Amino acid sequence: MAAPLLLLQDVRLTYGTTALLDGAELSVGAGERLALVGRNGSGKSTLLRIAAGLIEADGGTRFAQPGATIRYLPQEPSLAGFATVRDYVEAGLAPGDDAARAFALLGKLGLSGEENPAHLSGGEGRRAALARALAPRPDILLLDEPTNHLDLPAIEWLEAELKSLRSALVLISHDRRFLQTLSRACVWLDRGQTRRLEQGFAAFESWRDTLLEEEERERHKLDRKIAAEEHWVRYGVTARRKRNVRRMAELAELRTARREALKQVGQVKLDAAEASASGTLVVEARQICKAYGDVKIVDDFSIRILRRDRVGIVGPNGAGKTTLIKLLTGLLPPDAGEVKLGANLAMAALDQTRDVLDPEATLADVLTGGHGQTVQVGGQTRHVVSYMKDFLFQPEQARQPMRVLSGGERARLLLAKALATPSNVLVLDEPTNDLDLETLDLLEEMIAAYPGTVLVVSHDRDFLDRVATSVLVAEGEGRFTEYAGGYSDMLAQRGRGFAAEATPKPKADKPAPLKSKAAAAKLSFKDKHALETLPKEMAALETEIAGLQGALADPALYARDAKAFAAKSAALTAAHEKLAAAEERWLELEILREELARK
Repeated sequence: MAAPLLLLQDVRLTYGTTALLDGAELSVGAGERLALVGRNGSGKSTLLRIAAGLIEADGGTRFAQPGATIRYLPQEPSLAGFATVRDYVEAGLAPGDDAARAFALLGKLGLSGEENPAHLSGGEGRRAALARALAPRPDILLLDEPTNHLDLPAIEWLEAELKSLRSALVLISHDRRFLQTLSRACVWLDRGQTRRLEQGFAAFESWRDTLLEEEERERHKLDRKIAAEEHWVRYGVTARRKRNVRRMAELAELRTARREALKQVGQVKLDAAEASASGTLVVEARQICKAYGDVKIVDDFSIRILRRDRVGIVGPNGAGKTTLIKLLTGLLPPDAGEVKLGANLAMAALDQTRDVLDPEATLADVLTGGHGQTVQVGGQTRHVVSYMKDFLFQPEQARQPMRVLSGGERARLLLAKALATPSNVLVLDEPTNDLDLETLDLLEEMIAAYPGTVLVVSHDRDFLDRVATSVLVAEGEGRFTEYAGGYSDMLAQRGRGFAAEATPKPKADKPAPLKSKAAAAKLSFKDKHALETLPKEMAALETEIAGLQGALADPALYARDAKAFAAKSAALTAAHEKLAAAEERWLELEILREELARK
C-alpha cells in the first residue's frame, strides 16, 4: 500500500474545558475520495483546518508528503482585501499553475472575474472560492460544505467536475446525494475520535447504526455488572480488606466507564408548535404574473395547494423561487392574476439568510424575543434553557452572543425559533443548509408528521425525495411546472436534470486568455506539431505514473530506502503536473482548431 499523501495521527485539541478532538486520525492517499462525517460541533471543520495546516493541534502529528499540493475550501470563504474576483482567484495560484484553467472555471461558474467581492451574494462568493480551490488541480482537495449556497445546476456541475479530477478528496457535506456520488470511504468523527469505513457514504448510516447498537449492548452489560457489584457492596463486604479495596476500586472504574459511555451528544428533539387546523384549501393561484421591468419572474402560473401537501420548489439561483413563495403566501401582490388564501392560516417561516440574527444578541434573547425566560411551544410554556437543550445547546450558551456560533449552530437556532411559532403552514427556505445528517433525519420526520402544509425551497435532492409530495421546477422566463412526487420522480417525468442549463452565462468582458488565441488566423507550425505529439506524450506520462505508483505501492520501500521513496514521490508529483499541463495544452489547441475549422 502506498504511503499516504497526508496523515494526521493522535490529534488532540481542547477548547476551554471541552476536548473537541481526542486522538482523531485521518489518512488521505492519492486519488482517495473520503466523506468526513459527524454531528454539528463534533469538530469536522476543525479537523479539516488542521489537515490544511491552518491551525495547530494541542497534540498529535501532521505529515504531508513533500511536494504534495493541498487546497482547502472553507465553509465561509472570505474575499476581503481583493479588488476583484480575478485577483482573489489568482492569489491561489502557485508558480506554474495554469491561469487559463482558472478563467475557464470562473466562466463555467457564471463569473467574469471582474466582479467586486464586496457585492457578491453568498452563492457567488462560494463559486469564486471553488474556482480558486479547483484551478491548480491539487493532489488533495479539502472541501467544507462545498454545496452550501449553490443552486442545483451548480451542484450537478460541481459533481461532474470533481469526478473528473485525479485529486484526492475529503468532503464535509450535509448533501447525502453529493456524498453518495463522490465518496469511496467514510471517516466518522464521534466524541473526539475517528473511525473509518472502506465504503462510500451509501453504506455509512447502516454501519454507524450497527456500531451504536453494539455500544448499547456493551452499555447494558456494564450496567448489569455495576448492579451486581453494588449488590456485593451492600451485602457482601467482609473482613478480607485487601480484596474488598480492590473490588471497590474496580466498581469505581466501572462507574467511570459508564459515565464516559454516556458522554454522547444528545438527540435533537424537533416538534413544530401547531396552530388550529387550516381549511382544506390552503392556496389557490390563478394565472399569476410578476415582473421587474422587462424581466418576467413568474408568468401565467396556476396551482392549488391543499392541507398536508408538501411542495418543493427547485431551480437555478435568481429564477424567482423566493418571489414565488412570497406570492403564494400573500407577502407580495401579483401584477396580474389572483392568489386566494384559505381560511385560518397561521404561517411560520425559516429564512435561508442568517442576517435576521443580531450577532450581539444572546441565544436566549433570540428565542424569547428579548422578553423573559420562557417560550411558548405547542401551547405549553417552557423555560428557554429547557427548549435550547432540545436543539443540543448547553445551558451556559444561553447568554452567549450569536457571533460565537458555528454555521450549524446558527441553523439549529433558526430552526428552533421557527418551530416555536404556532403554525399550520411551514415555509422553509433552504432549511438544510449547515444541518448535520442526524438533525436532517429528524427534520424529515417532523415534516412527515406535521399536520399542516409545507412549502420548501431546497437544492438538497435527497431531502426533496424524502419529504416532497410534488415539485415545482423553474423552467426559465418565469415559467414554473409542477411534477408529482420528489426530485427523482421529477427527473423521470421531465427527462433531464439541470446540468445542461447550468449557471448564468459569463459576461462578454470575461478576461479569458483562450479568446485571444481563438482569434488567431491559423494554427502555427508549432501548434500543429503539438497537436500531433501531445497524445503520445500524454500516453507516455500515464505509463510513467502507473510505474511510479506501482513502485510506491510496495509497503517496504520506505523502510528499505527512504531516499528512493522520496525521489519516486517527487517524480510522481512532477509527472502528474506534466500530464495536467499537457492535457490542458492539447484541449486548448483542439478548441482552437475546431473554431478555425468553423470559420
